[in-house]
Amino acid sequence: MLESYHIVLLLFAVIQFLIGVLANGIIVVVNSTDLIKQRKMMPLDLLLCCLAISRICFQLDIFYINLAVLSLTKFPPLAENFTILMFLNESGLWFATWLSVFYCAKIATVAHPTIFWLKMRISKLVPWLILGSLLYVSITSVFHSKHTWILQKNMWLGLFSKNATTPIKEMDASQFASHIVNLSLPLIIFLISVLLLIFSLGRHTQKMRNTAVGTRNLSMSVHVSTLVSILSFLVLYLSHYLIIVVIILQNFKLRRLIFLFCILVVGSYPSGHSIILILGNPKLKQNAKKFFLLKKCCQ
Repeated sequence: MLESYHIVLLLFAVIQFLIGVLANGIIVVVNSTDLIKQRKMMPLDLLLCCLAISRICFQLDIFYINLAVLSLTKFPPLAENFTILMFLNESGLWFATWLSVFYCAKIATVAHPTIFWLKMRISKLVPWLILGSLLYVSITSVFHSKHTWILQKNMWLGLFSKNATTPIKEMDASQFASHIVNLSLPLIIFLISVLLLIFSLGRHTQKMRNTAVGTRNLSMSVHVSTLVSILSFLVLYLSHYLIIVVIILQNFKLRRLIFLFCILVVGSYPSGHSIILILGNPKLKQNAKKFFLLKKCCQ
């Protein structure tokens, strides 16, 4: 029988799952509808669509893990499930990273040849960045498949065996280091693009103080909204990354309650950031409003 705190965590997991699937589902449906109507998809829409699809799959896997930890369903083969989870997680991180690079290239006004080159070519690079990310993540997932099997075996032993004091097999330090490096690559690119974007917006906001009051107020409002979205994205991204690192490094020491809390934090990133994307994108925001208005009318 479930304890009271397990029921609370399960409730949060269900809410998080529904929000994540709904928010990312709206992104996929809106962009797919535009693709059907216009017979083409803009680079930003393609990137958003790929990101949303990976996050829907990730949310499904996270929710299934929550049910398995609470012993509400049978857990699938260990190695295969964890490999799929890591593939979906790393794919989502790379897509989110390229999204931040795309915004940086389009919005940032940094006078540097690299930024100028990227600004001119980022739209054409998006499909290749997506394919390259999928290829890279697939290769690293296969390379780490043996390591992920050991990782999940130890994790499951720590969650369900009260008397377990030693891992099934000692972890290879080089494998851990390699996995952390793989996770760090998108993080470094993401941080560089976000910091450049914040610097550019901050400098532009400083210049706008010398303009007319009406224009200045409008511009300041837009820039403050953009900065809030970027900083929210940064907090969610970093918290997601840190929790993933904690799970990898402390997998054998984690107990069920702490593990469930970590999984909730991991799942909050794709849900929360997708909501931020919808609120910051006029087309997605308008279609989301239409969806909820139509739902109210049907009721």
